[in-house]
Amino acid sequence: MKQDIHEELEISEGITAHVEYGIFSIKGAKGEVKKSLHNPKVKVSVNNQLIVFEAKKGTQREKRLIKAYIAHLKSMMRGVSQLHYYKLKICSGHFPMNVSVKGSIFEIKNFVGETVPRTLQLKEGVKVSVDGHFVIVESADKEKAGMTAAAIEKMTKRAAFDKRIFQDGIFIIEKDGKPIIK
Repeated sequence: MKQDIHEELEISEGITAHVEYGIFSIKGAKGEVKKSLHNPKVKVSVNNQLIVFEAKKGTQREKRLIKAYIAHLKSMMRGVSQLHYYKLKICSGHFPMNVSVKGSIFEIKNFVGETVPRTLQLKEGVKVSVDGHFVIVESADKEKAGMTAAAIEKMTKRAAFDKRIFQDGIFIIEKDGKPIIK
């Protein structure tokens, strides 16, 4: 059934929001995040400390779309006020791994006795630090932080090896403060 849909999202204090041609720009104390959220049937406007979504004669599809936009924007606002972070654990059984960050390059040396180091080019806006047996990935953009953490974990995956026996690698153990139980 078609109906007029009207939803509002309150902007937190200390955060500014701007929308132009479906591209949202959220600025806060920890950085800025931009994301394209556009649908021709959904009209968006920013008034004072409110983001207003409207759809004239909207269907269930537009209602779900607006709810998804609100969830994305809440995540963006959380990221610019307090960073999203992922925590990974370095596990090495026989060969001691050497993990380091040099500028924008993440490097793993001596993984399972390999002589050639494995490297990863870090994305802009992502901060990676090594603290003992842990790797911390931080970013205002949740997607960039998640993709970087997944890429680091994927660097140490080995096909055709039983994970119960060969446990060497770097594994995600925490996503935004929530522990991962495998």
